[in-house]
Amino acid sequence: MRIKCPYCGERALEEFTYRGDATVKRPQSLEPEAREAWVDYVYFRDNPAGLHKEHWHHSAGCHAWLVVTRNITTHEIVAVEFASGAIAP
Repeated sequence: MRIKCPYCGERALEEFTYRGDATVKRPQSLEPEAREAWVDYVYFRDNPAGLHKEHWHHSAGCHAWLVVTRNITTHEIVAVEFASGAIAP
């Protein structure tokens, strides 16, 4: 699999580090009533088929954080963009 970094261009998978599901949202509250939301956030993930957004770090390149939209079934990458809030080199 090859990932096309928006800054560096197409690179081998070995230059990147997978950092997880880009669709998971952190709970806002730290109150005890939010315990169930935190348990879901920390321990449970969906296992979807089809298109899915993932966080990747270009660890052996420009060190950019990326959101990669990938078809989980075929491994085809359909989009790569800088993660919001990340600073492009």
